[in-house]
Amino acid sequence: MGNANDLPPTMRALVIDRTGAADELHLAQVPVPIAVVDEVLVRVVAAGINPIDAKTRAGGGTSAALCGFPAVLGLDFSGIVVSSPYEAFGLRPGDAVYGMARVPRTAGSYAELVAVTSMSVTRKPATLSHEEAAAIPVAAMTAWGMIELAEIGPGTRVLIHAGSGGVGHFAVQFARHLGAHVIATGSARNLDFLRQLGADEVIDYAATRFDDVLSGLDAVIDLIGNVHENTGSRSLGVLRPGGILVNAPTGSWPTMMAEADAAGMRATGYKVAADARVLDQITALIDSGVVRPHVDRVFDLADGAEAHRVLEQGHTRGKIVLRVTAR
Repeated sequence: MGNANDLPPTMRALVIDRTGAADELHLAQVPVPIAVVDEVLVRVVAAGINPIDAKTRAGGGTSAALCGFPAVLGLDFSGIVVSSPYEAFGLRPGDAVYGMARVPRTAGSYAELVAVTSMSVTRKPATLSHEEAAAIPVAAMTAWGMIELAEIGPGTRVLIHAGSGGVGHFAVQFARHLGAHVIATGSARNLDFLRQLGADEVIDYAATRFDDVLSGLDAVIDLIGNVHENTGSRSLGVLRPGGILVNAPTGSWPTMMAEADAAGMRATGYKVAADARVLDQITALIDSGVVRPHVDRVFDLADGAEAHRVLEQGHTRGKIVLRVTAR
């Protein structure tokens, strides 16, 4: 696909015609998005898959706000600028970029083209492939925001649950970079991976109850909530007085605030917002070698249903990525 003036009227996309199981995802021809106001039109080379994509596809997540069908999901993307909003804009056609779409308000990145606001896109890390870059925006910006809320700094003792997952593997690296003492939970097969990311202590959640061996921590980055063995509730008990718990899987622990108040602890949920300025800071850490995304598997766009099935098994190390178009 060339510049915006010679684009065809339709493009290939992975869509759903209704919410449901992963098999609802299928290829279709859909209208090419039209970039308006400050939006940048990007040819998508690769798209990251996030748990919210699967939840929305299944009828949860943000599905209630879908504008109609067929719907194109996908938040993460890496690709090439096709058109910019104005002549002096900092990103020009041909530039390699990455960022975050705004599903369900607009069509997502499981498509050959995506239109995104200028605050949602920035230059791709020079040291990464498009597949690697597509694994970054949502997970890394979520981890970044949670680490900030948790007031992580030198000497902070922080517990990061699910440290080998998409958000977790960035949270471990960010916390380590900030000088924290990082404790991470994971499965037995991921303990060495967590150490490689920079965790000072690792806990096999199947062999050891973390609340039996930890106490007096400054913060917990909770990426599980209470969907498994009341992980969230038990996490409050390992904090020092005045410690803070930051939870990301919203809806995973409805009684969080009441329990935190009763325990005399601080707690908050977190929802990521696309911010090119934050992505620029993350890019700098990546290109300097401080942080690295981990791509578990890459699927072709046509195999998106299988990619969702693998994600929903819950054993992904890092991120799963879709290959959308050729470079």
